[in-house]
Amino acid sequence: MAYFTASDLRQAAGGITASAAEGLLTKSASTGQDSFDVFLSHSVVDAQLIYGLKRWLESLGNSVYVDWINDRQLDRSHVSAATAAVVRDRMGQSKSMIYATSRAASRSRWMPWELGYFDGRMGPSLVSICPVETGVTGSFVGEEYLGLYNSFEKLFVNGTATPYVTRRRSGSLEAQTVRSFVNGTDRFTTVTS
Repeated sequence: MAYFTASDLRQAAGGITASAAEGLLTKSASTGQDSFDVFLSHSVVDAQLIYGLKRWLESLGNSVYVDWINDRQLDRSHVSAATAAVVRDRMGQSKSMIYATSRAASRSRWMPWELGYFDGRMGPSLVSICPVETGVTGSFVGEEYLGLYNSFEKLFVNGTATPYVTRRRSGSLEAQTVRSFVNGTDRFTTVTS
């Protein structure tokens, strides 16, 4: 098992560069969609990586909410009560949350608020933390409170990196599919090496 790396997510972005992903901020149109499998909480500084994570999740059959893709009308330079209301509504329309934490995310003012709101509304079992490793160390150190939640990581199944939601219980690693997580079925099985 391993965290997602910037390289993994750039590859999943399908050649979209960081500046092109950021360009989606001004070119995206509101989808009019009113329900989502996953609310993707993230820092817009990680736009290219988030676009890759969104595409990866969609390749597994999930609908994914990303504010700058789904709600381009939100003015990030002037945050208001109306902005917060839209984000709250979108979280209410989402079955689960994946919190994509990175070094850039640690400076976000919105992400902790989104996490607290979603956890309070839906419960911690529908939140998964996706540490995005952007360095070369192969490890990630994030905010301590993120350790309260399950992780979104990749397991290698038949040599292929496959996303799973994982937790550690009594010294064992347990995993469930992304579909099981999104549906809230809580079907974890023990992972053997």
